[in-house]
Amino acid sequence: MSVIEVRGLAKEYRGRRVVDRFDMTVMRGDIYGFVGKNGAGKSTVMKMICGLVTPTAGEICLFGDEERAAVPGGLRVGSLIEEPGLLPNLSVFDNLMAKALAIGIVDARERCHEVLRLAGLDHAEDRKAKRLSLGMKQRLGLALALLGNPDVLLLDEPFNGLDPEGTRAMRNLLVRLNEVFGVTVVVSSHVLDQLDRMVTRYGVIAEGAMVREMTADQVQAECGESLRVRTTDPSRTLAQLQETLPAATYRAEPDQAIIVSGAYDAESVAQALKAAGQVVLEFSPHRRDLEEYFVELMEGRRHA
Repeated sequence: MSVIEVRGLAKEYRGRRVVDRFDMTVMRGDIYGFVGKNGAGKSTVMKMICGLVTPTAGEICLFGDEERAAVPGGLRVGSLIEEPGLLPNLSVFDNLMAKALAIGIVDARERCHEVLRLAGLDHAEDRKAKRLSLGMKQRLGLALALLGNPDVLLLDEPFNGLDPEGTRAMRNLLVRLNEVFGVTVVVSSHVLDQLDRMVTRYGVIAEGAMVREMTADQVQAECGESLRVRTTDPSRTLAQLQETLPAATYRAEPDQAIIVSGAYDAESVAQALKAAGQVVLEFSPHRRDLEEYFVELMEGRRHA
């Protein structure tokens, strides 16, 4: 079942469309990696889903058109978009209490202590927000997003300002929230190696439009092991390989190399080249870089 359905979403600022005919589907239980360059429209889309920005056109359906009101224990959507909204002269704990009381949480003090422990800030509850490091502010922003016990978390660059230990702790927390508490997570980030360790589905945005949505398994398959082959007669080599090993997938590179992927093994490729009498210049294993893969998807939208 989908928890977020976005169709034909658009947003204009001063006559310029920053989001255009955008479609998106997030399924219950996803950890959804939202990938795009700076300025691609990620934050604007997330703000519209949260109701912080009014769309110019399109529709957003949450929880299959179920009742959007607060459920017992809190609000259904929590968010941390761009910078957390903190009261700088209040302590960490008082920031949480201010929001908890504003949204009517029962047993507010207990819930505030609970989310502080989850976010790893229980040791700093008396520290003023203005004295926190950037990474600790990110953790406090996550704690604020968790206060209402949400079904869905929308997180915009949550790894910003975190050191490697903090990044790992944040990633592990998001996975735990998803696996133990059933929270659906939508997370945008430029830290692709962290997304690769936890995401179940991806959405790629470029120039305000969705380029492609796919599962983590699909991404791994397309970035999996392949074989790079160069010969003195690439056209004949490609034809020979396609005839001899039709189950494999082939891609011609600008330097005349042929990338063999999918259902193949290196020994069969070598035997096919030998049988065809090809002079081999290069025969090497290759793995597609994750960053390169996503950049190609985004650049493909720009040149389409």
